[in-house]
Formats: sequence, C-alpha cells, structure tokens
Amino acid sequence: MPLLTRMLNAPLSIDVRRGAIAALGELLADKRIVTEGRVAIAVGPGQGDQITEHVRPSLADCEVFHVDGGTVDAAVSLGSKLRAGSYEAVVGIGGGRTIDATKYAATLSGIPMVSVATNLSHDGICSPVASLTHDKGKGSFGVIMPLAMIVDLDYVRAAPERLVRAGIGDVVSNFSAVDDWLLAAEEVGETVDRMALTVARTAAEALLHQPESIESDRFLTVLAESLVLSGMAMSFAGDSRPASGGDHEILHAIDQLYPGTANHGELAGLGAAFCYHLRATRLGVGGERLAEIITCLDRHGLPKAPGDVGLTVGQFAEAVHYAPQTRPGRYTILEHLALDQGEVRKAVEEFVQVHGG
Repeated sequence: MPLLTRMLNAPLSIDVRRGAIAALGELLADKRIVTEGRVAIAVGPGQGDQITEHVRPSLADCEVFHVDGGTVDAAVSLGSKLRAGSYEAVVGIGGGRTIDATKYAATLSGIPMVSVATNLSHDGICSPVASLTHDKGKGSFGVIMPLAMIVDLDYVRAAPERLVRAGIGDVVSNFSAVDDWLLAAEEVGETVDRMALTVARTAAEALLHQPESIESDRFLTVLAESLVLSGMAMSFAGDSRPASGGDHEILHAIDQLYPGTANHGELAGLGAAFCYHLRATRLGVGGERLAEIITCLDRHGLPKAPGDVGLTVGQFAEAVHYAPQTRPGRYTILEHLALDQGEVRKAVEEFVQVHGG
C-alpha cells in the first residue's frame, strides 16, 4: 500500500486522557472533519446519554440519535437517518456495539465518523471492521475507520471492569493472528503486509509487558493506544488479518454455537492461548509465547481455559472443530493442522489438564 494511502488511513486525532471528552467540540471545529457544523451524534445505552449532556453546550446544533444495540438493522436505520439529514459527520458515543453500528451507518451514508469510546473492550473502537448481529448470527463487515477518536479515562473507569479487562485479551490475540499470517505466507504463499504486521505485534508487545493493570491510568492509556494500533494495522492491511487468526475463528464459532458465553475480548484471549497450545504441542514452537499469554490472562483475571467461560471440554472442542468454517479462505494454525473431531477433543483435554477449567 503506498505511503500516502497509509497516512490517509490513519486517524487525524487520537486523544486519550482524563477529561478528554471536553475537547470534542474543539475537535469537531476542525475543518478537515466538517465545514458547516452539521454533525449527528449516535449514542448507545449506558454512558452515551450522560456524555451527550456533558458536551451538549458546545454542540448545540447537533441532533442525537439512539442506537438500539449492535445489529445490522440498527445500523441501517441509523444510516437512513444520517442520509436524510445531510450530515457532514457522525459522532459515535458508547461501547463497542454502538461504535460498530455507527461505523457501519457512516459507511452507508458516505460521511466521516468520530469515535468516542466509553470502554476498552475490543479493538473495534478504531478499526475498519464492524461486528454486527443479524438474523443468522454475527458477522464482520468492512467499514470506514474513525477519522478521529477520543477516550476519556474518567468514563472508561466508570464502565464495568470486566469490559475494560476484555480489551487486554483482544490485543494479546494479535500475537496469534500475526503468527497465523506468517504461517499462511510460508504454506500457501499469502502476501504479508510487513507494516501492518509490525504495528499489530507492537501493540501486543506494548501491553504484554506492562506491569500494572486497569487501576492505573498509565496502563489504561497503553491499552487504549494498543487497541488503536490494532485498528490501524487492519486499516493498513485492508482487512482484519493482522488482528484476527485462529483465535478469532474460535471466538466466532463460540458466538455462533453458544451465543452469550462471554464477550469478544475474553474469547479472543482464550482462543489465542489455545492456538499457542496447538503450536507448542503439535509443531514444537510457541511454548514461550504460550506461557507469556497465560501469565498475562491470569494476571488480569481473564479466562484462560474453557471452564472459565462456562464451556465443557466437549463444547469447546466442538467450537474449535467448527471454527474454520467461520472464515472460509483464511489460513491459520487450525487449517494447517486440520485436526479431526477426535484429535481436537484430545488437544482440548490436554489444554484443560494443564491450564484448568
């Protein structure tokens, strides 16, 4: 991808700090985002309304729309309203579902989107991918990347701790995705974008070696920046490859077979741990990385075995065996090993025996 294209795919502004939301009005005054000030605000349940009231004095002319969940229908409905209002930009305020629905709606409307994240549960806050539910389950859709984003640590701290911790699992899963990408290059000749790969890996490395946790503003800042880097890596690559490998195939399979089991980031971290277990036990590589990931998940209170998310050995094995069907054409450790049901069951039993659950 040409350098100029890469630069255009990067956000104009990223603001991560306490009190950052106060700068929203100033941000929207940037003529690179809007010229006449016709801005819509999309809010989800939770803190969205509270934030809107906080910034309303500086956004007096903005119209507020409520997003009813992270569904395709909700996103399409919002997109219709945005087109009808001839808005120049839309601000999505809320968690991952609200942000994803707003990105999809902005894409349908052909206008830029500004992301205001109220939690750090996954890399969707700044990625060119929207994960939305529909009649047949959940799907991933290519969308525009947010043109700018704000993460106010005061609002992040007010979100449920479980959602904030989940983002750690999503970032750490980059390691698995990157190794799957390199495996695909070696085995089937897939082209690797080294810039995207490096950015995705850097995001994970930065987080993995942070000694603190979500009680620390410094850690939350690194987590937010790592999630943004993951989104940028996907934008550079043109798809989710640098942040979605066998780990995400497993989480999508769990979402389809056992909906409501756990959230995205929690399942991504668990999927990454299991993929490295396969590498270590079947290929004899990745054992050190497996230990690092398990230690990280354990330190932050994230699931590291199927039982931690309420799945039996049989259920998790079924999800792993089904996982390649969720991303046809994507080559990962799961496609490479091509284990049959019995072999998958044995691998899961081994994994559980070592890591519990």
